[in-house]
Amino acid sequence: MKSIGGFYYVRADGEDYECKARGSFRKSGNSPVAGDRVNISVPNDGFCAIEEILPRKNKLRRPALANLDILLLVCSTVEPLPNFTIIDKMTAAAVNNNMEPVIVVTKNDLESGDKIADIYRHAGFEVFLCSEDDSSQTEELKSYLSGKVSAFIGNSGVGKSTLLNKLFPSLSLETGQTSKKLGRGRHTTRVVELFELDGCFVADTPGVSTVDLQRYEMIDKSRLQYCFPEFEKYLGDCMFTSCSHTCEKGCRILEALSDGEIEETRHRSYVQMYNEVKDIKSWQIKE
Repeated sequence: MKSIGGFYYVRADGEDYECKARGSFRKSGNSPVAGDRVNISVPNDGFCAIEEILPRKNKLRRPALANLDILLLVCSTVEPLPNFTIIDKMTAAAVNNNMEPVIVVTKNDLESGDKIADIYRHAGFEVFLCSEDDSSQTEELKSYLSGKVSAFIGNSGVGKSTLLNKLFPSLSLETGQTSKKLGRGRHTTRVVELFELDGCFVADTPGVSTVDLQRYEMIDKSRLQYCFPEFEKYLGDCMFTSCSHTCEKGCRILEALSDGEIEETRHRSYVQMYNEVKDIKSWQIKE
């Protein structure tokens, strides 16, 4: 469920066990992460041990999570303003790892999130607009998560922990205030932790940054175009088969962008991500 100081906390048969991981995991560079399904040994005395990590259906490197059905990208309308680069990098990482990206926009009671919702619904994603004075979308979101393994990620200060407390009042997670001077929040979540709640599993995560994403969630340039679902119907129609969809003549993606069929912010994020990896070989990108 979580890892702190070299100890792993595992739930099995309704009970929680404090475990150490076998040294073979560290040597192989494949340590357990939140969301992993594992086999453990429970001796009569001494520490319990993680003996085996069962096959994963997916994994994120940062935040370290495995076996997710849904990755919820939380952004706020104000304080802090939405960071489209982070949202788009994480939606791409989710698609690349066979997770469903879902956008959750908070603080709609302070400013409307309709424009943000339009961008991501246009791209084909599910979007929820949550606010303090209207619980209808929060209840719809809770129903959407039922029976799934999900994780909430986003910038510090966007209200992940506040939203989780509203969805699942029994959590009582620590929340923080947004700095007026810096326009961002302080980290109140310090570790990735998976909770079993009301028929689903939900992870809260520390705030992410563009530095983290650039370092840990790079996507090979040959796969990147497939991580933007709104590009799909235009792929294969460009003048050149090697088209990067950044600046080439006869690019169908750029034509769609010019016609308003693809959102400018989304394509701008794609170009930034492409430029970050265009000179990096596939074998240099860690899975």
